[in-house]
Amino acid sequence: MQPIPNPCPFDQWGMDLVGKLPRATGQREYLIVAVDYFSKWVEAEPLSRISEKEIIKFVWKNIICRFDIPRAFIIDNGMQFQWKEFKRWCLELKIKQYFISVGTPQSNWQTEVMNRTILQHLKIRLDQAKGNWIDELPGVLWAYRTTSQRSTGESPFNLVYGMEAIIPAEIGEETLGIQQYEPGINNIGRRVNLDLLGSQRHRKHTS
Repeated sequence: MQPIPNPCPFDQWGMDLVGKLPRATGQREYLIVAVDYFSKWVEAEPLSRISEKEIIKFVWKNIICRFDIPRAFIIDNGMQFQWKEFKRWCLELKIKQYFISVGTPQSNWQTEVMNRTILQHLKIRLDQAKGNWIDELPGVLWAYRTTSQRSTGESPFNLVYGMEAIIPAEIGEETLGIQQYEPGINNIGRRVNLDLLGSQRHRKHTS
């Protein structure tokens, strides 16, 4: 079976596990990563151990409750994703699973690139954080989510929420959006942005 070629937002996620990382608080030394194939939005969470329960908890909390029930997961052939309970749980929710071959890692290239990006940022910050990579993770994810991606021409944040995020560097600055802010007009503009978001998603879906 082949993955969905042009998924809609949150329809298809790539998932992978990263580790072992330097042991942090709570004995956590693994990272589970999920990337939405459409918007390139990334979710990641530290784990102390890899188990069916933890994987199901991550998917429920970070994907289903936050966005939607996906149509499919693109995952590697690691035993962690092939446990009977996880496969049964996905089947109940009508989530398809596509297992890629170890010999063709490019099949899941998006997740692999995302993992490398996260790890590169973490390793740079680990020297300063003295191994407290968990404390650095939210900042790494935020930087990725608010940065325009070459593959889409948009930031994941913009494709998900229909607007660009105000980054910490802009706090206190009179940006154009702040200068022109008027509550009534802003509400109308937000509705227009949401309409445009649908158009943006449609263009990415059909391109």
